[in-house]
Amino acid sequence: MRPVTIVLSVLLVVLQFKLWVGEGSLAQLMRVHEQVEEQQQKNSLMQARNDALAAEVVALQQKGAKQAGLDALENLARSELGMVRENETFFFMPD
Repeated sequence: MRPVTIVLSVLLVVLQFKLWVGEGSLAQLMRVHEQVEEQQQKNSLMQARNDALAAEVVALQQKGAKQAGLDALENLARSELGMVRENETFFFMPD
């Protein structure tokens, strides 16, 4: 009976070691869950950015209201490229 107990004890220790430290351990599982959570947060930020860009594209491509599309394009040119209209004076005011 003694050898069976020793063998079972060693087997238990080996299995516990794999559970806590080895490949596929609980610690590794927790790290993977943290990485998945971080990636989901990054994905939601990128999805919000994509939604904003898609809305901007739709505003620029409006077919029913050409003037609204041109206004959106003009606003984009003013804010992104610093463009001004003809006969318009530009004043730069640093913060």
